Formats: sequence, C-alpha cells, structure tokens
Amino acid sequence: MLIKLSPQRRDDTLDVTKAGNVLTVNGDVFDFSPLTEGATLPQSAIGSEWFAGDVEMQNGELTLTLLLPLPANYSPEQAFPDDLVDVPDGPVIFPAPLPEQEGDA
Repeated sequence: MLIKLSPQRRDDTLDVTKAGNVLTVNGDVFDFSPLTEGATLPQSAIGSEWFAGDVEMQNGELTLTLLLPLPANYSPEQAFPDDLVDVPDGPVIFPAPLPEQEGDA
C-alpha cells in the first residue's frame, strides 16, 4: 500500500490502522479489497472527509491520499510529508509534530 499525505492545518486527529487492503480511519472501516487491478474508486464514492483523492489499484498496490491534520506545532516532516511506502499491517505511523513549548496548550 502506498499512502500519500495531503497536509491541512486543523486541530483534529487522524488514527489509521491497516489490515491488508482494509483501513480503519478514526473508527470507520474502509474495505478496498474488492478493487481489482487497474480499478479506480472515486473519492466521491468513499464518503469520508479523510480521503483527499481517488483510490487506485495499480501493479497490485493500493494507492490513496489521506488528509494529514497539522497541529499548531507541526513539524517540517508533517508540512512536507514523504509518501508512506509499503505500509505494514497495524497502526499507520505518521510524521510527528514538534514538541510543545512550555505554555502551549
């Protein structure tokens, strides 16, 4: 699986778990296993604000784009994220924010 990230300044959180071609995004389950080679699922058919584009199955790999919420203390790695390549099953690890400064809340 290839996950591209589209950063957006917002204060909510993104929690994603992967199991094969199934993603659980903030508690909502999205099963992309029915997609066959060369298939594209339009973003409008997904019904989630977290997907920032179509989902495609190319060369046996699922490719999708997720919104990445940026907190006030976002890091350069969050602002300009690398694609997540060969994402293993389990919790998806996103770039971390900068440490909060004393007095930030």
